[in-house]
Amino acid sequence: MKYKNKINNNTLIKKIYQKIFYGLIKRNCYYLSSPFRVLPECFVIGVVRSGTTSLYHYLGQHPCIGSSAYDEIGYFDDNYHLGVNWYKSLFPTKFTKNKIIKKHGSFLTYDVTPFYIYNPLVARRISASFPRAKIISNLRNPIDRAYSNYILMYQDGDTTKTFEEMIQMAMDEIEKNKSKLNDEAYIADTFYQNILARGFYADQLEIWFEKFQKKQLLIIPSEDLAQNPDQVLTKVFEFLDLPYFKIKDFTRQNKREYHPMKDETRKLLVEFYKPYNKKLFDMLGSKFDWDK
Repeated sequence: MKYKNKINNNTLIKKIYQKIFYGLIKRNCYYLSSPFRVLPECFVIGVVRSGTTSLYHYLGQHPCIGSSAYDEIGYFDDNYHLGVNWYKSLFPTKFTKNKIIKKHGSFLTYDVTPFYIYNPLVARRISASFPRAKIISNLRNPIDRAYSNYILMYQDGDTTKTFEEMIQMAMDEIEKNKSKLNDEAYIADTFYQNILARGFYADQLEIWFEKFQKKQLLIIPSEDLAQNPDQVLTKVFEFLDLPYFKIKDFTRQNKREYHPMKDETRKLLVEFYKPYNKKLFDMLGSKFDWDK
C-alpha cells in the first residue's frame, strides 16, 4: 500500500510563522498588552485526529466568539514555561470583548489544544486557574482515530511501517508497560504517544470529571460533528450559553485522502477496543456506534 507525501507547503509556512511571530516577537514585545487582554472560558481538550481543527474553524464564525490567534496553543503542557503574559497575547483585547458584547450581547473566547486530554497535569492547571471553565472533547471511534493518526504519520514521512506493523508494536508496548500506568510523567510524555493508547478515552477523561462538574463537560462524537455539524453546533452554543447562529462555512479542516483499512485489521481492533469503549460508555451513561 503506497501513499504520497502530501505536505502542504502553505500550512508548513503558516506554522513556522506562528512559531516565530507568536513564540518570539509577541513573547518579548506584546506582553505589555497582557493586562488589556482576556483569557479563555472554554477549552477544547481533544482528541487528536477527531475534528478539533474543524471545530476551531466553526466556532470562530460565531459573532459572539473571539478566536485565539491559532489552535493547538499548548500553553498548559508544552508551553507553560512561557508564562501567562505570552498566553494572553494570543487572545482578543478587552476592547474587542466590550465591542462584541455591546453589539451582540455576549462574548467568549476559547483554547483548542487536542493534546491537553493526554496530560493529567493540564486538568489540574486549568481547574486551578479556571474552575468555572467549560470543557469540550471530540471523541472519534478509536479505530478510525488510530488509522487517521497513522496516515498522517505515513504521509508526512514519520514512518515507513504498515498500519498492521504499527498496531502490533503499539499492542506490545501497551502490554509491556502496564506496570508504569500509575506514573503520570510516563503517561503524559510516553504512553499517549502510542497510537492505540490515545483511544483509551475513559482513562484520559477520568481526571477531567474529577476536577470539573459534569455540567461543565460536553463530549461530542466526532462522527456527529462530521455528519450533522449544524445540529452539533446548536448543542455546543447552548452549552456555552451563546445564542444560536447559523454557521456558513462547514469546510472540514485537515482532511486527508487514503485507502480503507483492511477488514481483518478492523475486526482485530474492534475486539481490542471493546473493554475500553465499554468503560467510556459506562462513564458517560451513553453509547456510541463504534462496535464496527
